[in-house]
Amino acid sequence: MSSGDPVAPARALRAAYEAASAVVAGLDDEESWLPTGCTGWAVRDLVFHCVTDAQRALVALHTPAREPADRDAVTYWQDWRPDTVGAANGRRWVRVNASMFLDFRQLQGLYLETLAAALRAAEAADPTQHVGTQGHVLTAGDLATTLAVEATVHHLDLTVQLPHAPGPAPEGLAAVRATLDGLLGRPALPEWSDEHYARVGTGRASLTEAERARLGAAADRFPLFG
Repeated sequence: MSSGDPVAPARALRAAYEAASAVVAGLDDEESWLPTGCTGWAVRDLVFHCVTDAQRALVALHTPAREPADRDAVTYWQDWRPDTVGAANGRRWVRVNASMFLDFRQLQGLYLETLAAALRAAEAADPTQHVGTQGHVLTAGDLATTLAVEATVHHLDLTVQLPHAPGPAPEGLAAVRATLDGLLGRPALPEWSDEHYARVGTGRASLTEAERARLGAAADRFPLFG
């Protein structure tokens, strides 16, 4: 997924991070124990995971790469599949580390300051600069798009038991839809909302029989990443 506007990825990331931060900033300790859309994780576990993603972004944005890009904002996700051994180990690692924060406000503060720092770094970066992350090289602009996608999907995860929390940013949802369309190789079913597409596209929800019939052979490719 690419855009002719070089600041579009950073703009999407700002919108996604600000929307997610508004949710986390309003949480109390009791709410931090509620379940999320991520298997086995409470809200505080998911918040910690998002901190580590923003930390990864800070490292990546300060790690220039000389090699050509081998991933873009869409193909980056081809390596991420649900229900793998690595995913299960990652869930355990996050739960253990998140449990070390006895006061949720400490984790909350770390989340807010780390996302703000990663956003500033993304906005200051040359979007065409090559950076390294997760064993791959991509442009800083494509990295920002992947971060917006992850933040938006996890925003939906975070709020499954928080019905009064604000929803994801439209810019973030648009980035998720474009990424999923890119992985699928075609637009989604026209009646799907951005939120529903995000959930079925990442394995948070299953396709109905009617949806599978409408998609045809493409249905076997779901989830597209997770």
